[in-house]
Parts: sequence; structure tokens; C-alpha cells
Amino acid sequence: MLEGWFLYFILFWVVFLVASFAIGGFFMFRKFLKRFPKEDGKSDLDWEEHYVNETIHLWGDDEKNMLNELVTPVPELFRDVAKQKIAGKIGEMALNERAEAITQELVIKGYILATPKRDHKFLRKKLDEMRIEVTPYEHLF
Repeated sequence: MLEGWFLYFILFWVVFLVASFAIGGFFMFRKFLKRFPKEDGKSDLDWEEHYVNETIHLWGDDEKNMLNELVTPVPELFRDVAKQKIAGKIGEMALNERAEAITQELVIKGYILATPKRDHKFLRKKLDEMRIEVTPYEHLF
């Protein structure tokens, strides 16, 4: 029979493995749902890619640099995914507005709309650091 410290080690290891599998499974399932096609035959990730590809020529260097600066609070591991999602939202807005170019205003609006509500305080802080007035965008938060 298991006794003493070895029993606690085995119990800890079992709990650790179950928790790790649960966390990994949760994130894999979320990714699966984003890749799953909707009624129109395209998934959320397909639409993001479509909007980015359709508006890639509208992006200027200043706007690209601004987007890179805005995503700096995002952990390095998730930064590329966040940029893709935000760029997709900005592209969607640019196509809907029939914009001639991606502007600073579109970047900020798209960033606000693509960012989860729980991260808006970090976004506000970053916009303050960049000396960008948030009053015109208050209705989007």
C-alpha cells in the first residue's frame, strides 16, 4: 500500500495531470470552435484572414507601427494571434466604410471592438501612454 510522502506525491501528480489536460483541452476546444464553419461556410478565422487579405494594401507604416505598439501589453505567446484578430476587425470596418486607407481612427476603433471587455482597462492605459485621447471612442468601450 502507498504510504507517507509517496502517497502525497502520487496524489499531487494525478491532480496536476488532470488540471493540465483540462486547461489544454479548454484552449484546444476554443480553437476548434473558431475553425468550425458557420452557416455561410466560412469560419471566424477564415473571415479574419479574408478581411486582412482584402485590406493589406490599405495599411501604411504608421498604422502598422501603431498596431504593433498597441499589442505590446499582450503576452508574447499570444501577440500574433491578437494582431491577426484585431487586424481582421480593422479590415472588416475598413471594407464596410469603403475606406481609402487604414487610418489611426480605424485602428483605435477596431482595436477597441476586437478586444474583450476585461482587457479594456489595459487598452485605456496603453492609449494614455501613447497620448491618444479616448473621449471620442468612449461609446465603444
